[in-house]
Amino acid sequence: MNKNEKFVITINRELGSGGRTVGRLLAEKLDVPYYDKALIQALVQKYKLSIEEIERLKGSSISWWADFKRKMSLGQNTHMYINKEGDEPDILTTETIFKAEKEILQGMAHDESCVIAGRSGFFVLKNHPNRISILIQASMQYRLNRLMRKRGISESEAQKIIDKVDKMREEYVKNFSHTSRYDTRNYDLVINMDGKKEEEVVDLILKFIG
Repeated sequence: MNKNEKFVITINRELGSGGRTVGRLLAEKLDVPYYDKALIQALVQKYKLSIEEIERLKGSSISWWADFKRKMSLGQNTHMYINKEGDEPDILTTETIFKAEKEILQGMAHDESCVIAGRSGFFVLKNHPNRISILIQASMQYRLNRLMRKRGISESEAQKIIDKVDKMREEYVKNFSHTSRYDTRNYDLVINMDGKKEEEVVDLILKFIG
């Protein structure tokens, strides 16, 4: 990946692995926006970004995402607009919603360098000429401990949440990209978080990028 040209880094992560924090810190280090499913869903719902509306926007401007972002006052620190965890099972994703989200992701990557977490970014943007896809994982005990600590819940509660979210995310990826989110062939870099701090992983990714 060439940092001197427009680039995109996609991050797929397991709940409780710390991947969301890694993505946010990485974006800050690279001084680019950080996007995740919470923001994308909010855009689709709040601004009614259907395929038809996106096609209208694209027809009025080659860089429709840049224009939309400016009009909606979405600044460089876009991750600041995300105000929910986004780790719970989300709204039912229909084929129409997926297509709208896909257009948004491709618009983001076309118009600016960015870090994108989740939403099958590794699949949707697989043909981007300057892209790196990363999978961030951790052992189940690591994930349980982190979720228990962050949310102040019991281990059994954390296990139920992880099981539910893992199933939901895998079904989403299989349904719309016809592959498994756990298939390491979909990624350029796979990181196990056990024994590592988020900042250390960000430095590792930066060294990998070069």
